[in-house]
Amino acid sequence: MSKNTELSTVPSFIRNTVAKIHPLDHTFLIHKVKDAWVEISYGEALEKIDAISAWFLHIGIRKGDRLSLIIENGPNYVYYDQALQQIGAVNTSIYPTLTENEIEYILNDSGARTIICGNPFLFRKVLKVANNCPELIRLIPAFDDFEKFSDKVSLNAGVIGFEQVIAEGSKLLEQYRHAINAAREAILATDTSCLIYTSGTTGVPKGVVLTHHNLTQNAINSLIQIPFVEKTDRFLSFLPLSHVFERTIYHIAIYRGSQIAFAQSLELLAKNMGEVKPTILCCVPRLLERIHDKAIKSGTSAGGLKTKIFLWAFEIGKKVRLVQEAGKSPNVILKAQHGIAEKLVFSKIKEKTGGQLKFMVSGGGALPKNIGEFFGDLGIVILEGFGLTETSPVMAVTERHRVIYGTVGRIIPGIEVAIQNVDTKHIYSIQTHDNFKEDTLTEEGEIIVRGHCVMKGYWNKPEETATVIDSHGWFHTGDIGRFFRGNLQITDRLKNMLVNAYGKNIYPTPVENTYLKSPKIEQVFLVGDKREYIAAIIVPARETLQETFNLQNDFFERPEVFIDDKEIVEWIGADIRKYSNELAKFERIKSFKIKRNPFSMDEGEITPTMKAKRKVIEKKYAADIDELYIGETEED
Repeated sequence: MSKNTELSTVPSFIRNTVAKIHPLDHTFLIHKVKDAWVEISYGEALEKIDAISAWFLHIGIRKGDRLSLIIENGPNYVYYDQALQQIGAVNTSIYPTLTENEIEYILNDSGARTIICGNPFLFRKVLKVANNCPELIRLIPAFDDFEKFSDKVSLNAGVIGFEQVIAEGSKLLEQYRHAINAAREAILATDTSCLIYTSGTTGVPKGVVLTHHNLTQNAINSLIQIPFVEKTDRFLSFLPLSHVFERTIYHIAIYRGSQIAFAQSLELLAKNMGEVKPTILCCVPRLLERIHDKAIKSGTSAGGLKTKIFLWAFEIGKKVRLVQEAGKSPNVILKAQHGIAEKLVFSKIKEKTGGQLKFMVSGGGALPKNIGEFFGDLGIVILEGFGLTETSPVMAVTERHRVIYGTVGRIIPGIEVAIQNVDTKHIYSIQTHDNFKEDTLTEEGEIIVRGHCVMKGYWNKPEETATVIDSHGWFHTGDIGRFFRGNLQITDRLKNMLVNAYGKNIYPTPVENTYLKSPKIEQVFLVGDKREYIAAIIVPARETLQETFNLQNDFFERPEVFIDDKEIVEWIGADIRKYSNELAKFERIKSFKIKRNPFSMDEGEITPTMKAKRKVIEKKYAADIDELYIGETEED
C-alpha cells in the first residue's frame, strides 16, 4: 500500500505518527493551566480521543452525522475533533464570534447532533437557540459548574459535561474498541470530513463540504512545497481552528509529528511566544502589520543615536536580503555589518517572538509587499500562502528559497491554476507545480482552480455549487490576479472591485494597503462604487493617537462613532495626502471620516481573518458614507 493510500483520511495521520514517528509518551499538545504550561503526550490524548469515540457510538452517533463545536483552540478541540473523525462523523465548527441567529442557522442547516461549548458565554448562546434545533440531542459544556446555566432552562436535548463524557467513554471503551477500529478503517478518502461555514464578506453562511481526500492531500502537497517542517518543530496555535487555514496547520503538525502549543488569547500572544518559544507561527497579515508598526515605532521614537542605529540596521538588512534574493552571498564587509545589526537591533526584536522562529506563514489575505520586506530585512522568513475555504484551502505557497514579496508563491503539486478573462472567459494560462518557470508573466484575470483541493460542494446548495464549479471542473475563486515571475500574485476579490462614475476600476485592497503604510492608520475601508471619487472610513492607530494628543481611554468610550476634532482630522489628512502621491489620481482618497474604534468581529464587521465584510459595513454606515459625497469633483 502506498504512503498516500495509507494516509488518505484525517484520523490516519495521528495513528501514523505514533506508529512511525514518536512513542506514545512523546509530547503532542501544550497548553497553559493557570500559571503553568502543561504537556500532553500522544498516549494521554489518544486515551481521551478513544473514550469520546466510544461515548459517541453509545449514544447512537453514526458515520456521516454532523457534530458541532463552538470552542476556543485547545486540547479539548483536538480530542473532540479526532474522536468524531475516526468514527466517520463530520466536524461542523462554529466561529465563537457568531450571533445566536447564525449559530441556530448552522445547527439547523447542518442537522448537527451534538455540540461542545467552550465557555459559559458560548454555552449561554447555544442554550438560547437549542430548542429551535430539532436534530440536536446533546449539549456538551467543556467547563465546570455549567449546571447553573442549564438548570434554569427546559431543554429538549440532554446536557452532559465534557469531563463526564470522557469518564463515561472510558468505561465503555472495551465494549466499543473493535467498533471504533472498524469505523476508522471503513472511512473512505471521498467521505466528508468537515463542514466549514464561510463567514464570508457577504450573504448567508454556506457550508463548504471538504472530504478526507481534500484535507489530507492539501497537507501532504503543501509539505512538498515546504519540506522543512520537522518532527522537532513547535507550532503556536492562536488563529481559530474553526477556520480552514489554522485547521490545515493543525493537520500538517500532526502529519509531521510537530508539537502544537495553544496561545491563551490574541492579547497574550506576545507573552506566550516568549514562554513557548515556537519555531513556526501562522498568522494573518493584520497581525504582521501590527508587529511591524510596533517595531518601527519603538525603534524610531527614541530619536538620536538609537534611531540612527535602528534605521542603519534595516538598511543593512535590506542590502543582505537583496543580495540573497539575487542568488549571491554577502561580501565580507556586508557580513560584518550584518553581524553588528543582528546584535544591536534584530536579535532584540526576535527575542520577543521567543528567539526560535524558523519561519512564519501568513494566510487569510494578501500580505502588503512592504510588510514582507520588513520581516525579510529583519531575517525572519515569511512564507505567504493563498487559498479559500472552498479550496481546502492551500493553492499556492511561497518557497523558502524563492521569496518574491507581493506574491503568494508557487502552485502546490497535484492541482491546476489558471487565469481567466473575466468578460470573455478566455484562459490566458494554466499553471501547475511541474510546469513552473521563473519568467512566467500573464495577463490579469480571475483565478480558477481544479484538482484535489476543490471542495465537494456547498452543503444542501446544489445551485450555488454549480455557479462556482463549472462543467470542466474549474472552481471560480472570485479573486483577481496573475502569474508574476512564476508565482501567483493576488490583486483583490472580484466582488470588492469598485467601478467609479467614470467607468474606472479600482481594487480596494492594494489602495488600502498603500494608506496602511502610515503609522497613524490602523484600518482603511474604501468606498466609491458608482461614485465620482474614492472616499474612506479610517480607523486611527489608537496608541499613536493617544500619545500624540494626550488622550485618555474615555475618549474611545464616547458614544459618537466618528471623530470630528479638527486637529485629529488634519493629522490623519496629512498622511492621506502623503501616501496619495503613490497612487493614480482616480485611486486617491478625496474625502474621509475617522472612526473612533476599529471594525470588529463582535459587531459582525470583519471576518475571523480580519477582512472587512463590505456589504455589512456599507449598509451599517450608509448615511455616513453619503455624507462623504456632498459636493462633486471632476473626473481625473
